[in-house]
Amino acid sequence: MFSTSYFINLLLSLPGILVAISFHEMAHGYAADAMGDPTPKLAGRLTVNPLKHIDPIGFISMLLFRFGWAKPVPVNPNNFKNHRKGIIVVSLAGCFTNLLLGFISLIAIYAVSPFANVYLLQILQYLYLYNLMFAVFNLIPIPPLDGSQILAEFFPYNAKQKFYQFSRYGMIILLLLVVFNVFGLIITPIINGIDGLFRMILNPLFLMLWS
Repeated sequence: MFSTSYFINLLLSLPGILVAISFHEMAHGYAADAMGDPTPKLAGRLTVNPLKHIDPIGFISMLLFRFGWAKPVPVNPNNFKNHRKGIIVVSLAGCFTNLLLGFISLIAIYAVSPFANVYLLQILQYLYLYNLMFAVFNLIPIPPLDGSQILAEFFPYNAKQKFYQFSRYGMIILLLLVVFNVFGLIITPIINGIDGLFRMILNPLFLMLWS
């Protein structure tokens, strides 16, 4: 398990994890600020500095088990000009940012693949993969993931309160789903679908470029 290649792959995956986490959380912060809540700005979270966003245990877990978490960006929804819109925009901001970074990463892979060395390509592939994983994973509607915040906004008041009570069990459910590889069955086809869409867009462009 702990061979030389294992540690090399661990190091090569590090930029992808740090970028995916930092930009995801920063996007939440900027979206909240745009919606009228200065809390993330006051907490110093409008930055791509990974030290501001990393949860040590979550980060180690991400490195070792490909499942982890960052420090949540503090948000006060009471400051939003429009409560529902604010919640939805802030929740989606991180995922859309990861999708954009994933698309840019794939462009970079296409652009440098004819002449890049294997390590650079692997770093870019991890960057691409982790951004897609973060985007899809965080849209799952299980607390405390972003998808649960979006889903709750479409519930009636009483149902929303019950859903928030259920959120205390969210991490336990997530861990069980990871242990039994249920997430792999759910998110892998979605990631493959996004990958196929991105490549369908880029393949003709780069075929023309390299022909």
